[in-house]
Amino acid sequence: MTPFAFTIFAGAFLLFLIQPLIGKFLLPLFGGAPGVWTTCLLFFQSLLLGGYLYAHLSTKWLSVRSQAILHLSLIVTAISLLPIAPPPGWKPDNLGDPTPQILSILLRTIGLPYLALAGTGPLLQHWFSRKHPDASPYRLYSLSNLGSLLALVSFPLFLEVQFNRKINAVLWGWGLVVYAISCVVCVKSFWRFTFESPSTSISRAPRNSNSAPLSLYQRLLWLLLPASASALLMATTNKICQDVAVVPLLWLLPLGLYLLSFIICFDNPLWYKRLPFYVLVMISWFGIQWLLTQGAGVSILVSVSILSSGLFLCCMVAHGELYRLKPLPSQLTEFYLSISAGGVLGGIFVAVIAPLVFHDYSEWRFGLLASGLLFLVVLARDLKQIKHPKLTFCVCVGLLIGLVTLCRTVWTANSNLEAVKVYESRNFYGRLTIEKSGDETTGQGCFRLIHGKTVHGMQFFRPSDNVPTLYYAEDSGVGLTFAALSQANRRVGVIGLGIGTLVTYGRPGDCFRYYEIDPEVIRLAKARFTCLANTTSKVEVSVGDARLSLTGESGQNFDLLVLDAFSSDAIPVHLLTREAFITYGRHLKTNGVIAVHISNHYLDLESVLINVAKHFDYRVLVVENGNLSKKWWVSPSTWVLLSRNESFMSDPNLEIASRPAKKYTASIPLWTDDFVSLFQIIKSEAAPVVNEFSLNQIAKANELCKRRDFAGAVEVYRHALREQPNAPELLNKLAWLLATSPNLSIRNGRDAALLAEKACELTHYQVAGPIETLGAAYAESGRFQEAIKMATKANILGAESGDVGLHPELLERYRLKKAVGR
Repeated sequence: MTPFAFTIFAGAFLLFLIQPLIGKFLLPLFGGAPGVWTTCLLFFQSLLLGGYLYAHLSTKWLSVRSQAILHLSLIVTAISLLPIAPPPGWKPDNLGDPTPQILSILLRTIGLPYLALAGTGPLLQHWFSRKHPDASPYRLYSLSNLGSLLALVSFPLFLEVQFNRKINAVLWGWGLVVYAISCVVCVKSFWRFTFESPSTSISRAPRNSNSAPLSLYQRLLWLLLPASASALLMATTNKICQDVAVVPLLWLLPLGLYLLSFIICFDNPLWYKRLPFYVLVMISWFGIQWLLTQGAGVSILVSVSILSSGLFLCCMVAHGELYRLKPLPSQLTEFYLSISAGGVLGGIFVAVIAPLVFHDYSEWRFGLLASGLLFLVVLARDLKQIKHPKLTFCVCVGLLIGLVTLCRTVWTANSNLEAVKVYESRNFYGRLTIEKSGDETTGQGCFRLIHGKTVHGMQFFRPSDNVPTLYYAEDSGVGLTFAALSQANRRVGVIGLGIGTLVTYGRPGDCFRYYEIDPEVIRLAKARFTCLANTTSKVEVSVGDARLSLTGESGQNFDLLVLDAFSSDAIPVHLLTREAFITYGRHLKTNGVIAVHISNHYLDLESVLINVAKHFDYRVLVVENGNLSKKWWVSPSTWVLLSRNESFMSDPNLEIASRPAKKYTASIPLWTDDFVSLFQIIKSEAAPVVNEFSLNQIAKANELCKRRDFAGAVEVYRHALREQPNAPELLNKLAWLLATSPNLSIRNGRDAALLAEKACELTHYQVAGPIETLGAAYAESGRFQEAIKMATKANILGAESGDVGLHPELLERYRLKKAVGR
């Protein structure tokens, strides 16, 4: 069994590894639009079905030896077509819908290898069942799903991190060679076996092949059960990743649970117990109903846990029932063909039909209810054949009640949310919503444009009240950039339209050129909002992916290029590679500025841009606005400004508002079209700690300071930081002591600066105390210009927040080049 097991595992691993790998080659070529990956998935599902059909027809029409010769020929031909990458220098044309071009290049680069690998599972299981008719081949199917799961997890967590896409393509090619060798070993084992023992089972049909014909009901369930699981997988993924939490790589969780249910159910029939799992499904439904009635008050962790549990339990029932309906090995390839066809049907419903029919993610509700109804039908039909009919009948009644209450809850919960929505649509690029807050009759309130979970723009009811809002406020990074730029005839490029908020900074003679990939965003910005209509500046809008558009345009000579292209709360990665910034540089004036909006809960994009700045010799300013003034129309934001314009970068307002680039951040390679890794920049820093332990240690150190035992206080703080290294208060207190201690012998400006910088980073440079301490540390180190900047910033923040514990007089000492107490 070992050669067959290894070959099936390797085939499944390579099959699922090639999917994200080829996607990395195509995304930069076609602009990184979500539709690129959707088209790839359509190709993968279709060719997977093609591979299963190839295996089924081969086993039906060809002898075992002919099957082996054909399959090995396909593999050898596939190896001859390596590497799996678009031809060097190949570029798509930008005419019309790119879908045909994507499908064409996929077919040319990975079509044959993918088809051969897709047919591996059913074909080799058929060979195994012919050679070992007394052994079940279905555990091999479980093993193939384990290989698929391992490939999906290993690519983003290891292979993508360690190697660029070209090296990964080469490694994949060598993996295909190893797979081919293992296929030869399998063929040799039964080929020699056939030659030496012509009377054995390999040369004849398996036992019980003349079994009763399959019923239409059984064949229908072979199709519908996997279809329900596939639809629920994709719908739940959409629900979790776009409606609940926009977390990078979170899509791995539902897909991993889906594959895990296959692994468990097909490994051993003892794992799936029908009635207990039906009861667990009902419990998960009640959990989902609770979640829907709670609105937005539930934490992300709880929401994701409930939705994922519901998906896993439904998949366990679907795949457990599917395993109960498994045929004899003689019908194995037809069984797998039906499973694949069901998966394609579920995928078509979610990926193709749902966006055309629904304005929101209603396919999740329909998928959930359809799955429950299917489970009820399956259980009810088997009532007379079950050992405990009364108990099963009670479970059926419970399922029916659960379905009715679930149906009522999912629709009433959804309708309750409509109170603030004035418009909703969904297309190829995602879901757009316009929400209203306040009373339109009094003019008090606003409209908001929301893409998924991200607010793209906000406008007051009265156009006369409109000022830059949200992340674009006057004290934000981009607001200060406009204030610092030359005020005459500015040419501004903006990647990402939203509602066009940035044109509120425009003046007569200015020109704003927007790049927007979603035509619906453009329509709504013009029809439902007034920023574009009311500006006195010239406005141009280019439809399509920004990078592709800029690549095809002559130099635009921008004074300012703004990157604000949100896609699931993160800038599409193909806009942050070395090649992308080469393109931006071609369109930028010599003294032009690039402003990148990196506000993000989960990704540390700052480290990516620091690498860009080093590579292209840009100066960097990071402007983090925490909205300490508490204006309700302003959102906290982080902007990174890149420029070689010394005059602009030395603007006093920008210098005061900016902070140093983070030192305690991920060390990653420069992103290129060949190498991008989200896993490396997922924020992992611990939350700042302020608790009873910290307060006790501070009190203890204060007592020592009162007794003039400053060295003892330093030791208390150092010991406390070994226990809690991310406690801003402890870091700040120790840094202040090392920078200002009356005992000059324990002063250490360098260590004080390092500690204060970490405290400032943990508090995002939005708390005046650590910033004042950092100024004192810089002064102690002789870095008076930086000390002046930090003291000024601390005084401004202190005035805004009402902090009365500061020392504004220190600013004057630093101007005189005097440290504290010296």
